Amino acid sequence: MNFTRWSARLPGTQRRAAARTDRGAGPSQPPSTASGGANGSVPAARAETVPRTRLHAADKPADKTPDKSADKAADKACGATRRTATATADAPEAQGPVPTLDGLSVHEVLGQLPALVAVVYGPEHRVAYVNDAYAALFGRRAPGAPARTALPELEALGLLPLMDQVLRSGKPRTVKSRRVTAEGGDTPRHGYYTFTCTPIEVGAADTAPATARPPDPERDDGALPHERTATGGAHEADGAHGTHESPGPREPYQGVLVFAADVTDQIESAERLRASERRQREAAVTLQRSLLPQELEQPDDLRVAATYQPGGTDAAVGGDWYDVITLGAGRTALVIGDVMGRGVRAAAVMGQLRTAVRAYARLDLPPHEVLQLLDGLAAEIDASQIATCVYAVHDPNEGRLVYASAGHLPILVRDPDGTVRRAAEPTGPPLGTGGWLHSSGSMPLGPGASAVLYTDGLVERRDEDIDTGVASLERAFAGATGSPQVMCDRLLRALGITAEHDDDVAVLVLQHPARTGHDAELFHNAALELLGGIEAAPRARAFASGVLASWRFPTELRDLGVLAASELVANSLQHGTPPMRLRLRRTDRRLIIEVTDGDDHLPRRRKPEPADEAGRGISIIATIASSWGSRRTPGGGKAVWCEFALPMG
Repeated sequence: MNFTRWSARLPGTQRRAAARTDRGAGPSQPPSTASGGANGSVPAARAETVPRTRLHAADKPADKTPDKSADKAADKACGATRRTATATADAPEAQGPVPTLDGLSVHEVLGQLPALVAVVYGPEHRVAYVNDAYAALFGRRAPGAPARTALPELEALGLLPLMDQVLRSGKPRTVKSRRVTAEGGDTPRHGYYTFTCTPIEVGAADTAPATARPPDPERDDGALPHERTATGGAHEADGAHGTHESPGPREPYQGVLVFAADVTDQIESAERLRASERRQREAAVTLQRSLLPQELEQPDDLRVAATYQPGGTDAAVGGDWYDVITLGAGRTALVIGDVMGRGVRAAAVMGQLRTAVRAYARLDLPPHEVLQLLDGLAAEIDASQIATCVYAVHDPNEGRLVYASAGHLPILVRDPDGTVRRAAEPTGPPLGTGGWLHSSGSMPLGPGASAVLYTDGLVERRDEDIDTGVASLERAFAGATGSPQVMCDRLLRALGITAEHDDDVAVLVLQHPARTGHDAELFHNAALELLGGIEAAPRARAFASGVLASWRFPTELRDLGVLAASELVANSLQHGTPPMRLRLRRTDRRLIIEVTDGDDHLPRRRKPEPADEAGRGISIIATIASSWGSRRTPGGGKAVWCEFALPMG
């Protein structure tokens, strides 16, 4: 229902309407007409439309506008008229005028901004206005000149094509953190700015040919082309000085407002933060690499290579590590682990675990016992750090790889025919959890076979299951050939590991080569089962002498070998139990003599008293041999061994 139509007929409304009409009528308008017409009816409410603000010549700075006071008076008069009309129509009971922004000059707003502001118009992006901040950085610009010549800094920044896109699409565009160099002054000034190009309408253009007149620096007062008269002067602004009639239809100029915010402080702060992070990461990487083996030990019977790649430049270094430890008697320990977490703390924990592994390995313990000791140590170092580890021992005499795992990924072994097998159980929980008894497993690793130990960074991806990554590694390992170092590189490429990879990667590859020809002549084995009795020692000496002579060792080395075999057998006969066995082994670098028996009591070297008749055998072995040691065997019993280095050449 239209209450405005019927309100004049309600009792009392005519007197109130007449009173409002008397108060609201202007001095030049009769009350009757101010009330709404001759018939006294009240017209429907009409919305007053405020024209959209555009950039005019009246908004130019004081040094370019001859009559700015008149323009301000006109702006204030127009603003006062609009405020009065608005207050009368919409809020007759208001206690005062409502402030508006209609009287503000565009130049007063843009000129006081600390940001750089430039206004251009037309397809050539002719200069319409630059504010004081822009002029202070790049210098004043002549109005009307094309941006390609008048604003070379925008062209150098590549903003002109962007401004073309803004004109075509009518949508704003932004480019972030562009480095700006200002050549003005004694020394060039550098800074970073974020530029935003916004489409706008710059005034209205006359269609008269005079609008195309190029700017004249001597006569130019800063007015846009549509603001000039036929004689070259600027039009007077509408308002207090009257209204100038345009010679033809008027159309708006399509322009671009370029707004540049100074982000130098933010960029420099971010760069300082990145530099600090780089220094911290470099320190962690340096610590990590210093704790890793600088050069891998190369066993006689294995070829070994390893590689470590830290995470990408934006990622902190982790705790991946590896090691190769020669245990003596041709046996080799191989270990790889991963400390969860990143940074210096993870690298420090890794270093402590690696040092402990080397110490425990010297005890020549079974793999599961080494992990049992590591488990307790990891809990003491840092209970909040979780670490995984695989410890494996290769024995060339047995042709097997004995291993134990603490929450680590399975070892992969490739047979000579190319078949790849995963190491099965046993796998225990990660180190540091406590309360778990680890156990050892074994798998064949004879001549011609290869194996790879790795950390999760090689196979783990955020968007797929880790078993999928292990399967991909199996396929890549099946086709990888060449030396161990070449295989490491090929596995990294096959799994897509680049310098930007977000996780640390450690890979350890070992090969047990199948030797033929001349190389095969340098590796021999010989064994003798000893049944015990008084004839065991003479049989052992005769066997050792014959084997060493057949291997064409020098006489001095042959005599030392026979003496060492005699002492080891005599020690086993006195302190051990059957079965006993003497094993001789030669490689391209050493002679190994080993005796096993059924007693698990390990001998130790001690200083005998002058009156003692026993206890001198191990001292003799330690004196004549390059190294010696003992260990418990998996089936019960022990093995005592010694090594002699072969002469070079």
